[in-house]
Amino acid sequence: MAGGHRLLLENARQVVLVCARGERFLTGAELRSLAVLEGASLVVGTDGLIKAIGPADAIQRQFSGETFEERIDCSGKCILPGLVDAHTHPVWAGERVHEFAMKLAGASYMDIHQAGGGINFTVECTRHASEEELLGSFQQRLLCMMRAGTTLVECKSGYGLNLQTELKMLRVIARAQRKLDISISATYCGAHSVPKGKTAAEAADDIVNNHLPKLKELGRSGEIHVDNIDVFCEKGVFDLDTTRRILQSGKDIGLQINFHGDELHPMKAAELGAELGAQAISHLEEVSDEGIAAMATARCAAVLLPTTAYILRLKQPRARKMLDEGVIVALGSDFNPNAYCFSMPMVMHLACVNMKMSMPEALAAATINAAYALGKSHIHGSLEVGKQGDFLIINSSRWEHLIYQFGGHHELIEYVIAKGKVIYKK
Repeated sequence: MAGGHRLLLENARQVVLVCARGERFLTGAELRSLAVLEGASLVVGTDGLIKAIGPADAIQRQFSGETFEERIDCSGKCILPGLVDAHTHPVWAGERVHEFAMKLAGASYMDIHQAGGGINFTVECTRHASEEELLGSFQQRLLCMMRAGTTLVECKSGYGLNLQTELKMLRVIARAQRKLDISISATYCGAHSVPKGKTAAEAADDIVNNHLPKLKELGRSGEIHVDNIDVFCEKGVFDLDTTRRILQSGKDIGLQINFHGDELHPMKAAELGAELGAQAISHLEEVSDEGIAAMATARCAAVLLPTTAYILRLKQPRARKMLDEGVIVALGSDFNPNAYCFSMPMVMHLACVNMKMSMPEALAAATINAAYALGKSHIHGSLEVGKQGDFLIINSSRWEHLIYQFGGHHELIEYVIAKGKVIYKK
C-alpha cells in the first residue's frame, strides 16, 4: 500500500536494537550481548513512531513505491537508540568554577557546602534569576545534551527550596518541553537541601503542606507537568524518617519516587526505597549489601553517576555487585554546577573504566534501563516497532566506538533524531 512516512534510515552496517522482545529492562545474563542487526534499515511513521526494522532488502521490498519525507543512507554506519540521561540538575544560575579549584586543592563537598558554597550558593543565584534567564541557559544546556546523543533526559528542580523558586524552575522545564524535540522527565526536588533558617522537619512540613498541594493543582491545570519526586537523603540533610514522609506524600499525589540515597554516608536509603516502591534511587556509593538485595527484589533501578565519584574522588558505586545481584542498573550524567558533564558517551566510558562495567552493560544502562528508571521504557530506550523514533547515527562500522573513543562523540555522531525528525546534524 502506498502512503507517506517520515523517515527511512537505510542500509546501516549495524542497528543496535538493545531489546528485541519488548523487555522493559535488562539484567544479569541478558546484558552479555545486546540485540544487533547487520545490514538493516528502519522506517519511522509520520506519528514519530518506529514502523519497521529489518534486513535492508526486505525493508526495500516492503516499502517500495512509498514516499518518505527524509531518507538517510547509513552505509558503513551504526544506528543506536537515542541515549537516556536518568539524572540531571540543569536549571540554575550562577557560576561555581571556583569550587572546582577548591576541590582540587583538597576541600570536600561538605567543606564547600558548610562554607556557604555548593547547593546554597546556586540557590541564591537561582532565586534572583528571572524565568527568561533560566529558560535561556537551560535550553542551551539541552542543546549540548542533544548534540551528545541524549534524546530523553530527567530534569530536576531543587535550586529554589522555597515554593516560588521551585515553581519557577518547574515552569522553565515545562516551557522547554513544549518548545524542544528532546523528551523530558520532570522531577520535583524541593528537598534537595535544608533551606537557611529552617530545620529539616520544618522544611518537610513546608513541602508536604504547601509545595505538594500546589504541584498537584498546577499539574491539573496543565501549567506544569511533574513525573517524579526526589529527596537528598543524607546525614546533615534529610534523615530517613523525614525522607520517608516527603517521598510517601509525593507518591500519594501520583509522583514516581526517584531519589538521592546512600551517597556520602550509609543511610539505609536503598532499603527505604525498596520498601516504598521507588522507581529508582541515585548515587548509592555507600549502599549496603542488604540494600542491593532489596533493590533487586523490588525492581527498583540504581541510577549510577560515574562523573560524581570521579570529580569528588569518592568511592565508586559497586556496579559489579549490583549487576551480579540482578539490580536494574542505569546511568546518568548528574549534570549540575558540581559535575559539569553533558555527555552520556563519556559517562558510559567512565562507567566501563571506573565501575568495571562491560560496553553492552553500559549501553543498556544508558538506554533501556535509564528509560525504565524514569518509567518510560515502554516508549523509549530501544529500537522496536511501536516505540518512539529516537536514534543516533555514528560514523563507525561498530557501535562500541561510541564508548571506546573517550571524548570523541563530537566527531562520531553524525545525526541525532527525535520522533523521526533530525534534531542535530554534524
